[in-house]
Amino acid sequence: MDDTDQRGPGRGTIQRMDNVAIVVDDLAAAKAFFTELGLELEGEATVEGSAVDRLVGLEGVRSDIAMMRTPDGHGRLELTKYHSPSGPAGDPLAPPNTLGAHRVMFAVDDIAAVLDRLRPHGAELVGELVQYENSYRLCYLRGPGGIIVALAEQIG
Repeated sequence: MDDTDQRGPGRGTIQRMDNVAIVVDDLAAAKAFFTELGLELEGEATVEGSAVDRLVGLEGVRSDIAMMRTPDGHGRLELTKYHSPSGPAGDPLAPPNTLGAHRVMFAVDDIAAVLDRLRPHGAELVGELVQYENSYRLCYLRGPGGIIVALAEQIG
């Protein structure tokens, strides 16, 4: 049997990555943070009901979501605040090497200016702003609820 893909076009293939979801405790603070970063609020909704319960495998789900869109229109970040059921508390100071999805990276044109804009929204550097070889300036920062956001400025 050969290893070629027999599915063919349009048969179970990925079209795009639609969004990444982040569960937050303070939806307003998270929206303000990501708006200041440069994302645009695409829409908000409250989701609940049996279809939602079956989808996520929980009972009695009621959550508010805010869909944030990158300026190029290709990337989305779904911010989700669960009102019920209550879930286990996460560690807002979990280190970057904690198992699981743990950061979102954004390309920026002026990393220092972005940091200055985000600090009033609670952003704190995880480590340091570094230069990687002659190609990027990079940093990890914590936003609302301990969300780790990475910033990358291409240089050279």
